[in-house]
Amino acid sequence: MSNKLNGLKQAIKEKARQLGFILAGVASCEPPASYGVFEEWLDANMHGAMNYLDGERSRTRRADPKQILTECRSILVLALPYQPLNQNSSFRISSYALGDDYHDIIPPRLQQIVNFIEEQVGHPIPNRCYTDSGPILERELAQRAGLGWVGKNSMLINPRAGSTFFLAEIFLGIELEPDQSFATDHCGTCARCVNACPTQCILPNRTLDARRCISYLTIELKDDIPAELRPLMGDWIFGCDICQQACPWNRFSAPADPAFKPKIPLPVLTSDLTLTPVEFNQRFKHSPLKRAKRRGYLRNLTVAMGNSGDETYIPVLEQALQSDEPLVREHAAWAMQKVRNKK
Repeated sequence: MSNKLNGLKQAIKEKARQLGFILAGVASCEPPASYGVFEEWLDANMHGAMNYLDGERSRTRRADPKQILTECRSILVLALPYQPLNQNSSFRISSYALGDDYHDIIPPRLQQIVNFIEEQVGHPIPNRCYTDSGPILERELAQRAGLGWVGKNSMLINPRAGSTFFLAEIFLGIELEPDQSFATDHCGTCARCVNACPTQCILPNRTLDARRCISYLTIELKDDIPAELRPLMGDWIFGCDICQQACPWNRFSAPADPAFKPKIPLPVLTSDLTLTPVEFNQRFKHSPLKRAKRRGYLRNLTVAMGNSGDETYIPVLEQALQSDEPLVREHAAWAMQKVRNKK
């Protein structure tokens, strides 16, 4: 590789650091070695209701990066840190969701990097940018780019930054020398994440049974939460950080990017259970919580109230029995019964 291209790679990484990315590496465009595991996971229906993962087009594109960008010659993989895993609230929200929506924050920064590269080379280059938004197996790409290893809880872990960061990728029609793959597994015999998971959704092959994962249940699942799993959800109302909280590597978590500093007023108030559609949209306009939609957010709140066993929630749960959403009414009835039947 010429010194010019090697210099470009270092300049790109420096630009990424200036934009807040704490990790940056380059992977080749080879098909992912873990694709077979992904296919087996889909075939076992571990993805639950996330049907967007299982289409023929999705499978084809995940199997080969060049199905996404024919001209792909390099993949730049980046990490941007979110809020460390500490919060005091009667109802818990995953730390990544306390600030602005990363889907709004990260893409403009990726475009700035693309613009920088094109300025350096003097011409447009084919590219595709993603952050949890495209049909790619991004954790394998991140490991190949030297950013970390895939832990037992399926999260990418870096020994200097833990796992509290978003991943993002830029597929590039320019050849950059790939970084050395992160070959070491630092999980060892530790099983804290596996033992900490209340729903036991972490599988031995470093994947998850999404159908049992609290993050899936509170965000992706749009219908009734299975009654047998509701008591295991505790006070989580959007996402879950339990496996990451248990991971000893997260004592090294990097400070959050300013965009992800908490903006949602905490603690969550029981009055949220009476939010109108307009009020919900206003409260969570720039928040990832809007992904659960109002009906899902209110459903999750009722479950957390039921799990609390707190009788002071009964009046607001009684109000929820009159909700315009049948989903909320059903879960509110469950929650009231649970509170009243507590021992």
